[in-house]
Amino acid sequence: MSEDRPVGALLREWRQRRKLSQLDLAIQADVSARHVSFVETGRTIPSSPMVLHLAEHLDVPLRERNRLLVAAGHAPVYHQRPLDDPDMDRLREALERFVRAHEPYPALAVDRRWNLILANDALDVFLDGADPKLLEPPINMMRLGLHPQGLAPRIRNLTQVRGYLLPRLARQAAATGDAVLHELYDELIAYGPDDVAPAPDPADIALPIRIDHRGTELCLINAITTFGTAFDITLDEIAVESYLPADARTAEFFRVTQR
Repeated sequence: MSEDRPVGALLREWRQRRKLSQLDLAIQADVSARHVSFVETGRTIPSSPMVLHLAEHLDVPLRERNRLLVAAGHAPVYHQRPLDDPDMDRLREALERFVRAHEPYPALAVDRRWNLILANDALDVFLDGADPKLLEPPINMMRLGLHPQGLAPRIRNLTQVRGYLLPRLARQAAATGDAVLHELYDELIAYGPDDVAPAPDPADIALPIRIDHRGTELCLINAITTFGTAFDITLDEIAVESYLPADARTAEFFRVTQR
């Protein structure tokens, strides 16, 4: 999306991306369909509160809400500060504590494009044996996981894991309209394999990630944490990925090796 396009055209794109009609959006946002139509065609320039109101019902990311505001002639309202900004010291410290609280099990924080922000010491299980080029900053964790010279050769149920991660990445790219995520998806899907992921094992409660680590099979399940009330773009785009042992052998491995 470009900031020099009219706000109506940008809102229409978000509405279409969410597969909503003008009437659907009007009902959800409690405004008239005529008003939605006038905004999209440029006959009405929405106020700042109306832009934010429509953006909320379209689930527009904070970064893109600022672009909508600017396109409508208003000032952006959401800040974006890097994690090394002094104003973000408390956030970074809290994030580091949160990630380390998962020890002895792996946990890491990534940005909106899956680039690694920080991690605890147990992350080494995922990095072991990877091509050094994949470990050059910024480390892209999605690429590292599915690249044939990254973690992928050690994932024993790679087809299942790809069958989960790639649709997730595709949904994220579609939801955000981020061209970089679309390019990442195209890159990763080309690595194969093209096999259809098998149906889940009825005994599993979540997708297990089975990793061969120096002759030991580790079985992990993944949990994702995001910040639900963020008003800063940087915080809004951070996700914490934690990996918990799915069996006693994996739990014991981490308890012993991460002492």
